[in-house]
Amino acid sequence: MGQVEPIRLHDHAIENIRYIRTAMERAGSFTAVPGLGGMVMGATALPAAWLASRQTSPGAWLAVWYTELVLAVAIGALAMVHKARRTGTPLWTAAGRKFLLAFAPPILAGAMLTWPLFHAGLLQLVAATWLLLYGVAVIAAGAFSASIVPSMGLAYFALGVVSLITPPSLRDLPLAAGFGGLHIIFGFWIYRRYGG
Repeated sequence: MGQVEPIRLHDHAIENIRYIRTAMERAGSFTAVPGLGGMVMGATALPAAWLASRQTSPGAWLAVWYTELVLAVAIGALAMVHKARRTGTPLWTAAGRKFLLAFAPPILAGAMLTWPLFHAGLLQLVAATWLLLYGVAVIAAGAFSASIVPSMGLAYFALGVVSLITPPSLRDLPLAAGFGGLHIIFGFWIYRRYGG
């Protein structure tokens, strides 16, 4: 009859430490950032950029992007709720509240700057402002999320800088690359590495 080898105390302690570390990391970070939702948001932003670029009036251009904003917020919110339910992660943890508190101010600043820039006829700066402040929002909120999220914010910020030097007639290209392309790329990465 073979003997069962006893579990060594050291191995048991190491396994307990790993479990505790993983539990603390989950408690301290907001993990409901939806990769699949990001990909869908990117997929809707690409046709929106094309449609916006074909508009002949500034008001129609802004209307296309506002419609895309409403659609993207709905997709993101639904995807976040779905991921949280699927993974059994509550949305309103301390990390979730910190994520929202870091994300919201730059987004609100972008919304508040849109109207005066639009009325001044500075649509080029509207596009750059959106990308720059969305990047800042994602960087700040990413401090409370998966490690890839701040990198995504840096990419948006970089596109905002590019948008500042892009000819006004091409202002929708950085918006398409950011709200379309980056959402798809980073959404896929989050989907594959962080479960949805």
